[in-house]
Amino acid sequence: MTLRVAIVGSGPAGIYTAEALTKQSAGPVEVDVLERLPTPYGLVRYGVAPDHTSIKSIAHYLRRVLETPGVRFLGGVELGADLHVEDLLACYDAVVYCTGAMVDRQLGIPGEDLPGSVAATDFVNWYCGHPDAPDFTLDVAEVAVVGVGNVAVDVVRILAKTADELRATDIPEQVLTALAESRVKRIHMIGRRGAAHAKFTLKELRELGELLNADILTFPDEVAVEDLTDLSRQVRGNVDVLQAWSTRPPQDRPRRLEVRFWLRPVEILGVSRVEGIRLERTRLEDGRVVGTGEFETIPADMVLRSVGYRSVPLPGVPFSERSMTVPNEAGRVRDREYVAGWLKRGPTGVIGTNKSDAAETVRTLLAEVVPEPARPTLDDLLAARGVTPVTYQDWLAIEAAEEKLARTLDRGEKVKLVGRAAMLDAFGGADRR
Repeated sequence: MTLRVAIVGSGPAGIYTAEALTKQSAGPVEVDVLERLPTPYGLVRYGVAPDHTSIKSIAHYLRRVLETPGVRFLGGVELGADLHVEDLLACYDAVVYCTGAMVDRQLGIPGEDLPGSVAATDFVNWYCGHPDAPDFTLDVAEVAVVGVGNVAVDVVRILAKTADELRATDIPEQVLTALAESRVKRIHMIGRRGAAHAKFTLKELRELGELLNADILTFPDEVAVEDLTDLSRQVRGNVDVLQAWSTRPPQDRPRRLEVRFWLRPVEILGVSRVEGIRLERTRLEDGRVVGTGEFETIPADMVLRSVGYRSVPLPGVPFSERSMTVPNEAGRVRDREYVAGWLKRGPTGVIGTNKSDAAETVRTLLAEVVPEPARPTLDDLLAARGVTPVTYQDWLAIEAAEEKLARTLDRGEKVKLVGRAAMLDAFGGADRR
């Protein structure tokens, strides 16, 4: 008897879950990967910076999984809008939720809602061509990026680079135009803790030092570390690079990037829009960050918040507001419902971490779920509701249109289409809602 499983979400966690099901199941299995967008791959497509082509190449691996017999991609199908949990449980033996962590955490300070104060995920989505992203015009001189993780590093690198440096990537044409017209001259990257506590990787950090269009600066007192003995090789490498930048003479490049530490935002300043950010000097006390009562104000026309991702609840699915995850035991949520990825464990690890995480969830699922015959099909249910999914062949047509656009513009291998309408037009699906 065939085991039929629905996976909600087509990012790495969802596709690794599909792969684990096809490899671990002792009997035949059919897997439908549901995605609210017309495109698969989640953060691999909409979270990895366009100039990180080696990381983006993971899409080739994920593609092979979607082409595995018994696995289907169904795009443009949204849980809570087109169908509900009860529908999935009626049509499938089990459901696995893999929708990741889609929004930024907030700073929780006055002025955070001023125009010009923006979640870094919105900015990342914009330069990655996400169809739900807001538009950005970079008609600002100074930008403050709050956070010292890899996402913050990506954001400041894209802000600092020239449009010509990104021309060979898949960055959308309208984004490239906006970057070419950017008025940004000064970028501040701000961390609450010290150089030894920053979350970026050494490889990403070194990339900042290779920027051709921006001088990079740190301050000796902010990157000083008394004892490197117990620090990992990675952290020691970060500290060495940051300390070297504090003595690096400026080259009068068009832009300037300042990497700051031991500062926490206490207020975003402005009347009708962002005009600056007020920071308090910090120190560690019993392992906790505490304020010193010493304040500094940095002029800024835009503030990008990059202090971590969080998941959002799915309609009809249990959710913990405290942990921002779906409560589970080894991936089990409740009878015939499972979870994998960041929605399961929180936004930790790298893309590859989702593979072992998915394998654990699938082991739990296969140990419990018994296939049942004669279930109604999702195809009939969606047809009755007038919903026509985006198929894998439709997705390949979108990819082909992006490759054609790149040739037309004389740019790299492909250029991303932006907006659902353009994607649907690529395979003649403009009549779909």
